[in-house]
Amino acid sequence: MKFAFIIDPISKLDPSHDTSVALMEAAQLLGHEVWVTQAEKLMVVKSQAWGLLQEVQLKPVELVEGRWQVSEPWYTVSDSVWHSLEEMDAVFMRTDPPVTIHYLYTTYILDYINPEKTLVINSPSGLRSANEKMYALQFQEVIPETIVTQDKLVIRKFVQEKGAGVLKPLGGKAGEGILFLEAGDRNLNSLIEISTKWGREPVMVQTYLPAAKEGDKRIILLNGEPIGALNRIPTGSDFRGNMAVGGRVAATDITPQEEKICESLKLKLQEDGLYFVGIDVIGGYLTEVNVTSPTGIREIDRLNGTSLGKQVIDWVEQISKR
Repeated sequence: MKFAFIIDPISKLDPSHDTSVALMEAAQLLGHEVWVTQAEKLMVVKSQAWGLLQEVQLKPVELVEGRWQVSEPWYTVSDSVWHSLEEMDAVFMRTDPPVTIHYLYTTYILDYINPEKTLVINSPSGLRSANEKMYALQFQEVIPETIVTQDKLVIRKFVQEKGAGVLKPLGGKAGEGILFLEAGDRNLNSLIEISTKWGREPVMVQTYLPAAKEGDKRIILLNGEPIGALNRIPTGSDFRGNMAVGGRVAATDITPQEEKICESLKLKLQEDGLYFVGIDVIGGYLTEVNVTSPTGIREIDRLNGTSLGKQVIDWVEQISKR
């Protein structure tokens, strides 16, 4: 089989951490061709999506004393060649957020891949419909109390009623721009003004969950089914547990409540073609649904001795045989 990965420049990826590399590595180890490209190297010709692709060969990472070890150079690439993306059996859209207008244009190009010939993960229409903050609002029974607004007075009232809240930019990633808001903070007005760009841009504000101190759990879902999880625990003085801001990772189990959350999302994710997803759960509440380039596979595999990348590629193989 042939797999294409639309990624950020491969030279900037961390093979010991990036899920995209774990997926590419798994495909290669299972005997498939692995090709890479970038969003700006796509086009539509005669109503077909094309990409300027390079075949990549990877040196698999090795787990040594609990750490992933990387041999340099860890990849080589071929010369670039234009291919119709329908020549691929699967295309993984793994460009990191934020979801800008350029990102959206890429999803429009991917619409011109015939889904009967090539599986696109995740579906371009699903990516457009699933803002990673807003998507969770469809599942009221499993999310904390949440508002989305650019109105300072509304946000102040919410924080004063709850005592504290967590403000999230709608287009942020990896914990960027997330703020802890407290009713008595003399900087509250300024924090709201800056985050909403002085009332011009809506933000999400959620009730602060004290369980965040115990960790922000990332659960990986494949076609709506949970396949692994890790806990991201805040360290130092930062209330955020995201790995990108220094959160410590730890092994964890998926609780019955978290199984219920996954089940509540399953049908909608399948309907929207969101096959590979990472959800965030704090204290038994769903807080985010990550669909653009969810990460965590390397850490879960390291902690649990699993191979989630292989599970994903095995699933793609089975889908392709139908």
